[in-house]
Amino acid sequence: MKIPKGKYAWTVTVGEKGQFVIPKQAREVFGIKPGDTLILLGDEEKGIAIPPKSTFAKYMEEIFSDQ
Repeated sequence: MKIPKGKYAWTVTVGEKGQFVIPKQAREVFGIKPGDTLILLGDEEKGIAIPPKSTFAKYMEEIFSDQ
């Protein structure tokens, strides 16, 4: 399967305390640095999203729309 440019997929393992490590490549691609605050959005039907800061408003609207 050819992966389109700019699209990524990673796997993470959730530990006993509910924590997971964001893969190094993901941190580099999205500019996530130690001490950054991330926003976790969730929808029982659509899933979980951790949007980059620059696109937060777009994802917020998409996740919380009634459609």
